[in-house]
Amino acid sequence: MVPGSDRKTDSEYVRNGTVSIFAFVEPLGGTHHVSVHEHRRAADWAEEIKYLADVMYPDAEKIILVMDNLNTHKPASLYKRYPPQEARRIIKKLEIHYTPKHGSWLDIAEIELNVMTRQCLSRRIAEIGQLRNELSAWEAERNISAAKVNWQFRTSDARIKLSSLYPTFTTVS
Repeated sequence: MVPGSDRKTDSEYVRNGTVSIFAFVEPLGGTHHVSVHEHRRAADWAEEIKYLADVMYPDAEKIILVMDNLNTHKPASLYKRYPPQEARRIIKKLEIHYTPKHGSWLDIAEIELNVMTRQCLSRRIAEIGQLRNELSAWEAERNISAAKVNWQFRTSDARIKLSSLYPTFTTVS
C-alpha cells in the first residue's frame, strides 16, 4: 500500500473440509476402483494396497503400480498398518514405479482423477456418505463400460519432455 493508491482487498478461501480419494485404474483392462477416506494417512494407503492385492487381484503374481511420490505411498506404510509377515506378503506382490517429482501428469491414475472430477465432482458435495455413493456409482459405470486409458506418451516423447532428468554424455576427442 502506498499513499494515494486504491484500497486492495484479498479474498480468503474458506476450506469446508476435505477428504482423500484413492483411485486405481487398469488402463488396458478397463478396471477401476475408487475409495474415499477422511484422512490421508499411511494406514489408509496400506489398506487400499491390501484391497488391491487381496480383492482386486488375488491371483496375480505381480501387480505393477505407477504412482506419485507422496510420503504415504511407501512400502513402509504397510509395516505401520500390518504385522511384518503380512506387510512383506503384500510387498512381494508389488512392483512399484514412482513418477518424477512434478510429473504426476505421467500417472494414469491422475488422468482418471481428472475424468472423475469432470464427470462426477464438478461441485461441492457436503456429506462424505453422499460422496461415497456418487463415486461408487461412477466407478460402477466406468467398470461396466470398461473405460480404458489410451496412453499416448512414448519413450521418444519422454526424452524430449523430461530431458532434464536424462544424463548428458560428452565425448572426449
